[in-house]
Amino acid sequence: MSPPAACQEAREELVACLLRTDCVLKSGQTPTECLHHPSELPLQCQHLIARFADCKKGMLDMRRRFRGNHLSESAKAAARGEILNQGTVDIIPDRNPDQDTRR
Repeated sequence: MSPPAACQEAREELVACLLRTDCVLKSGQTPTECLHHPSELPLQCQHLIARFADCKKGMLDMRRRFRGNHLSESAKAAARGEILNQGTVDIIPDRNPDQDTRR
């Protein structure tokens, strides 16, 4: 069973961070085993652990459930089944102010 879309991005970032640590690469431990000693992990992974834990807690907190868990835009799109375009869109094309057609 996969975790809810709300925390999926945070989980994937945490796993990717753990896979790059010395705990996994040099010691040969699994990411789960490395989580038992968070003080030995890099600061970035510690922050990702806190972010993932906060997201999971937010799913159980009734106040947050009522107000929303403040999902990232990619998590919202994934929950709706949409795919976000990672590029930028220029809404107003460049135009010469001398050629303004609104006058």
